[in-house]
Parts: sequence; structure tokens; C-alpha cells
Amino acid sequence: MTLTALQWVGTRSTASLILRKRFGTRWNAGFIMKNNLKTLLLSASFLLAGLSVSPAQTMKTNQTELATIGGGCFWCTEAVFQKLPGVISIASGYAGGHTENPTYKEVCGGDTGHAEVIQVEFDPQKISYQKLLHYFWDAHDPTTLNQQGADKGTQYRSIILYSSEAQKLAAEKSKLEAQANFKSPIVTEIVPLKKFYKAEAYHQDYYNENSAQPYCQAVIRPKVEKIEKVLKEEKH
Repeated sequence: MTLTALQWVGTRSTASLILRKRFGTRWNAGFIMKNNLKTLLLSASFLLAGLSVSPAQTMKTNQTELATIGGGCFWCTEAVFQKLPGVISIASGYAGGHTENPTYKEVCGGDTGHAEVIQVEFDPQKISYQKLLHYFWDAHDPTTLNQQGADKGTQYRSIILYSSEAQKLAAEKSKLEAQANFKSPIVTEIVPLKKFYKAEAYHQDYYNENSAQPYCQAVIRPKVEKIEKVLKEEKH
């Protein structure tokens, strides 16, 4: 940071007072010449440098958080959550099971215990964890066990994986509140996140990279259009 003339005078005065306090009346030009000039000047330089940096500049101001959720095929949930303001990035992957470093083929086999999930990095100053869960309930059917539409299997189960006690409590509260919007009981699992395994590269940003494919057009596109409509209405 460049100091103004007044700031320079002020910080020099402050440095002088501190040095006087440290060395007493011996703090004068003669003393500097006789007693380790280099050390004193370096000390004053560090002091001035420290005074010129505000706390805001030394603190991280863009803290982000992670939410890990599953609501059927991760191609669908990824495409929907990419539309939300405050979402910084999304990784599709696997979690909730017991097999280490699972492949897509293994997960589809149903023996890994993993669900297809997305891990959402978001800015809590722009969108809260609770708000993300609000969209989560609206983005899939949480009342169908191990199934979303034609996608059937435990890998397609509805699941929230929390990474803190605060997330756990928020998820449980959100689930209770969301139940009022469904006639059938919500079967969404709320479990601790043990480990998230990122899926293969071709699964990432799938809808945007393959929007012309039949599955994308028939299944994902309506979900994307639905969230776009919801967000538009919320602005008015």
C-alpha cells in the first residue's frame, strides 16, 4: 500500500515513539550512528510495513463451504445446481458406500453402497446451506426409495451427507419442513460424509457438454427449465 504524506508522518511519529520507549533518551541521531544502525532501521521498516496493511487485507474474505447431496442421477442434480446464484463449482461423484475409489461401472452394479452425488462449493454470503436444501427438495422426488423416474437402484437414492453438526441439524430441520409439500413420506437419508470420490472426467459438467443427447433432452432439460423458471419468479 502507498502511504499518503499525512500517513507517512503519522507512522514515522508512531515508530519514533515506540523506539523512544524502547531505548529511552538514548534515541537520537548520535545513538543511531553508534548503536547498530542497520538493526534499528530494519525494525522501523517492519513496523511501518505492518502499519500500512489493514486487517481486511490480511484476512480471507471469500470463505466457501461444501454441501454433498444426492437426488438421483448426478448429471441431473449437477445441471440444476449449476444454475443457482452463489454456487461456485460442482463435482459429480460417489459417496455413502464402502468401496474405495469406486468406478462408475462398479457403482452402477449396486454393490459398492455408494450413491451418485454432487459436491457443491458455495458462497454462504450469497446462498445459505438451508437455501441449497430448499432447492434440493424441489429438484427431485425424495419420496421414492432408490429411484428417480426410470433410474432405479440404490445408487439413485435420495441422500444428504453432512460434514458438520450444524449441517446435520439444518438437514433434519429442512427435511421436516419439506414434508409438508409431499403426500408420501420423505425417505431421504441424512448421514455423515465419510469420503467423497470424484467421478470420472466425462461425468463432469455433463449436461453442458452433452445437451443434445436424448437423455439430456428428455430428462435433464425439463429439470433445468423448471429451476430457471423458479429463479426467475423469485426475482419478481
